[in-house]
Amino acid sequence: MKGAHFLAAMVFVLGGQAQTGLQSGPQTAGPSFEVASIKPDNSGGGGISLNIEQSGRFRGNGVSLKLLMENAYQVKDAQIIGAPAWLASDRFVIDAKPDEATAAEMQKLNPEQREDKLMLMLRALLEERCQLKLRKETRDLPVYALTVGKGGPKFHQSVPATDDKSQMGHGIRFGRGEMEARDIEMGMAADVLSQMLGRPVVDKTVLAGKYDFSLKWAPDEHEGQMFKAAGDAPVPPPAEPAGPSIFTAVQEQLGLKLEPQKSPMMVLVIDHIEKPSAN
Repeated sequence: MKGAHFLAAMVFVLGGQAQTGLQSGPQTAGPSFEVASIKPDNSGGGGISLNIEQSGRFRGNGVSLKLLMENAYQVKDAQIIGAPAWLASDRFVIDAKPDEATAAEMQKLNPEQREDKLMLMLRALLEERCQLKLRKETRDLPVYALTVGKGGPKFHQSVPATDDKSQMGHGIRFGRGEMEARDIEMGMAADVLSQMLGRPVVDKTVLAGKYDFSLKWAPDEHEGQMFKAAGDAPVPPPAEPAGPSIFTAVQEQLGLKLEPQKSPMMVLVIDHIEKPSAN
């Protein structure tokens, strides 16, 4: 399964205000958005939010184009080679809509088919608005293998809600030093841990089904950079971290382990990319 439907199911709830004002964009062969607005996020907040409607409309606040690229091509941060610094540091407000015919077609697709089409549309958006040109290679990369510890997992499979009050939806919500998951597959958990650790995390738990869990740890400096707004000063780690490291927390709270390994992985080498022009 491609990233456990990472983009379609992931929910980031860390702030950010939506902006309006869609602008027409060029069309490419294959699925693409009819209109798309990409504007610098000047809100000053460090939040990230992504929202995907069944019609295929995509909206993001505080989104870096590197994060968008990771989701469009279903890769981790370390699998993107040759990225300029601004690709990860600059944040944008994005609002992209397909035409009516495409929107109607998207609503008839199942979630995986919808994700496949949305990824192609996001790729077209990056290629059109950022003049992205890239090539694929295979390289040995350092990864973390997510495995089950000796005592087994310390969390349980999701239980269907019995009433509206108990229905909390599905996805992952996270901030600095905390993560809460509802009704998610382990592949999605590995994807989010990849974001937090800045290194691919490969799901080797062999745990089928969907799960609920909560995780808390002492955030470090690397994690702080993920949540800072563009132009902000670097976010230092707490002077006296309260709580375990993320590695210890995963083991003690979830009964899982993050083991360093090396693995051959496909990488995307960027040959050319430009900042999206204002329009």
